[in-house]
Formats: sequence, C-alpha cells, structure tokens
Amino acid sequence: MKALIYNGPAQKAWVEKAKPGIEAPTDVVVRITHTTICGSDLHILKGDVPTVTPGRTLGHEGVGVIEEIGLAVSSYKKGDHVLISCITACGRCNYCKHQMYAHCSDGGWLLGNTIDGTQAEYVRIPYADHSLYPIPPGADEEALVMLSDILPTGFEIGVLNGQIKPGDTVAIVGAGPVGMAALLTAQFYSPARLIMVDMDSNRLEVARTFGATDVIRVGDGDAVQRVLELTGGIGVDVAIEAVGLPATFNICQSILAPGARLANVGVHGKSVELHTEKLWMQNISISMGLVNTNTTPTLLQTVQSGRIDPGKLITHRFPLDQIETAYEVFGNAAKEKALKVILNA
Repeated sequence: MKALIYNGPAQKAWVEKAKPGIEAPTDVVVRITHTTICGSDLHILKGDVPTVTPGRTLGHEGVGVIEEIGLAVSSYKKGDHVLISCITACGRCNYCKHQMYAHCSDGGWLLGNTIDGTQAEYVRIPYADHSLYPIPPGADEEALVMLSDILPTGFEIGVLNGQIKPGDTVAIVGAGPVGMAALLTAQFYSPARLIMVDMDSNRLEVARTFGATDVIRVGDGDAVQRVLELTGGIGVDVAIEAVGLPATFNICQSILAPGARLANVGVHGKSVELHTEKLWMQNISISMGLVNTNTTPTLLQTVQSGRIDPGKLITHRFPLDQIETAYEVFGNAAKEKALKVILNA
C-alpha cells in the first residue's frame, strides 16, 4: 500500500509500505476513504513531537470501510463504514472508565504518533470497539472527518474547559480549523459576543460567516488593546488559545476579565511566560489538555440533526496520492486560503 511517512524534521515521503494486518483480537483494519491533515502533523514535521520516530505513517483522522476484523471485535463487521477517533481507548482501564480516553493505559494518542496512522490506504485500529464510531446511512462522510479530531478538540478543550455560559464574552485567538471548531460549538451555549483574533483576513471573514460577532486582525494595531476597547476595558469572560505560540498565549492572558477562564487548545512547541504576578489577584482559571473524544457521540447527533455543518470547514480536496501537494497547501494556509484539506482515496 501507499503511505505518507515521517523521516525526521521537515522530511516526509509518499512511499510503498506493507499493508497492516490484525495483530490483536481487538483490532480491525480499515480501508481509508477520506482523511485529512492536522496542525499536529505540521508540529510533528517541525520536530515538536519527539515520540514520532522516522518511518512512522502520519495522520490520526479519517473515515473508511472495515476490511479485516479481529476475533474479539463485537460491535462491527466487515464492510461497515466507520469514523476513526484520533484517540484510541481500551474501554477497560481506570482512565477509560472516567472517560479520560486520552490517558488510556494502553491507548491515547497512538495513531500517527506511536503507531502508524491514517494518511495511508489502510490503517490498523487497536481496540476497535471503543475507538471507532458507526457512520449513519446517508451521512456526509467527508464532513464527518472533522469529528475525528478538530470538532471534539475545539468543543472539549476550548468550549467545555472554558465553561462558556449564556451571555459570556468569548475571544478565540487563532482562526484555524480548531479555532473555527470552537467558534461553531461555542454557539451551543449562547455567548453574547464571540471575538475572533487572527492574522489572516480571509479566515476572519470566514469566521464572520460562522458566527463571530467581531473580528480583529493581528497587525491592524494592538490586538490586546482592541479587545479591551470592545469590552469597555474589562476584558473577556473566556479566552481560547487555538494556535500554540507564546505570542498568542500572551494575548489570551492579557485580555482576561476578573474571574475569567483561559482555555489553551494549541499545541506548544516552546514554553510560554505565565504572568502570575498579574493573574493571581484576578481569580483566573487556566486549563489545557489533549482531547478525550468523549463528546464524539453527542457531536455526531448534533451534526446529523443539522444543528452544525462541519463540512463548511473543508476548503480543498485532493486525491490521496496527491498528499504531498496537499501538505504544501495546508502549510501555506494564508496564501492558499485553506482551512481543512480532504484527501479522497
């Protein structure tokens, strides 16, 4: 089969590789029909994720059809169309029992990290009964790729950790795919104001169509000052950091009202400076984490009801064998006006 592999920082290749097989009774092998590229994959290529070793097939998002099935798998059969979770869960350990699947004792973020991932023609999924979701008949399978990672990430780590409430003023710093996912799902809780902050004018205009009440382009004056002006000098109730850079984290901690919550979603490759000398007296709560995907069933129902359309995040489509071109487009998102790219097998 063909697969996109990591060969070290800034090195990737579309190569011939052995097709995966069943290694444990709880495994299935899925033929990929649609996959995508995540900002985490770009972090890997920058060398920010040392657990990814040369030769690893990248990718942790996708949908497909079950081709082979282990003897212990009870919830699926060959030929089923399934959504692949970016998080692998055994379903039995103490963390799984508390729905902290990201910390599963034998799972967590495995795909495209410590085992081969989804940017390939086939992928092995461990613990299939707890790491896949059935796709309803007639569903938009391209759109459901967004539920592998970015939609639950934006929702769980941004919206739920940020404890957004009706009437809140919310700022989302970073209008990339995860920031947009947070924007879409924040509206479940009826905030009064949704401020999107980014450097990319095109993404900010898209954010308006997705429900942002205000947009601020970094570079058009001081972003912190502009947020404070919009909020009468008070600041925001919730700031969601959706980039993973010291500069964007600093914007977030500089725009918080007393009693506010800072929800860090971005993947940071460098440490940040936390201004505790200012924040301690403001009763600020700070959260961060890796997505658990425990909200995926709820999000599936919400998408099926038509309440949100994650397919709006897709801006580019490529055949799977053009994945290297897709990486170039996704890596130059501002120039290419890209949000999510879909790769179709």
